[in-house]
Amino acid sequence: MLNTDFKIGAGFLALPAGATTRAGGEFSSLYRQLHGEVNQFIENGSGSTATTALPRAAALSPEGLWHQLQASGEPVENQAAAPSPTQQEFLREIAPLAEQAGQRLGVAPEVLAAHAALESGWGQKPIRRSDGSDSHNLFALKAGASWRGEVAEVMTTEYEQGAPSKRREGFRSYAGPAHAFNDFAQLLLNSPRYQAALQTGSDAQAYGRALQQGGYATDPAYADKLAATAQRIKAGGQ
Repeated sequence: MLNTDFKIGAGFLALPAGATTRAGGEFSSLYRQLHGEVNQFIENGSGSTATTALPRAAALSPEGLWHQLQASGEPVENQAAAPSPTQQEFLREIAPLAEQAGQRLGVAPEVLAAHAALESGWGQKPIRRSDGSDSHNLFALKAGASWRGEVAEVMTTEYEQGAPSKRREGFRSYAGPAHAFNDFAQLLLNSPRYQAALQTGSDAQAYGRALQQGGYATDPAYADKLAATAQRIKAGGQ
């Protein structure tokens, strides 16, 4: 059985246990900006179709961000807001699929749910086929040369040497969410590039880093964004 205790501290705004800041002083513009950017990201998701660059936050580790916020002397939150009712409904719908895939991969269900939420904007920003219908591609898997199924072509944001650029890409299209979870699990199990992501349990940061290092995502802040989304799901389950 998987360990589902999510590690506090993996996301941008999750701070070291017992951390406090000094009172008073002028409200930090750094904190306001970073807080707003991160909250906007975890509200709207990212995915290959709607990636938001966080240029300042992306350059910092979670510990580095904490030290900058601490130095500013401002109060900070331990967790992001819990998912909205619409987002909670999305999580309920994919929960059985995340559980099944998690058992195969050795990854906690909430981490896979966070991954799907990140890539699909909590199910509200799906990759769509040419007729406007949902491709159910919850993990934004591209349609490479070996793909034999239907393809949905959309604009996406990729990062080259840390700089974002827009391009049109083909993505896999599925009959339903279950097919998306199954195909994604098969990809991780069969590809040598992603073996480090297996058996990472509830460590969303380690899971995200392994995907990033394997070439799954080009966004330099991908692991932190995934961990922040998992943190939000954890907050909603408390």
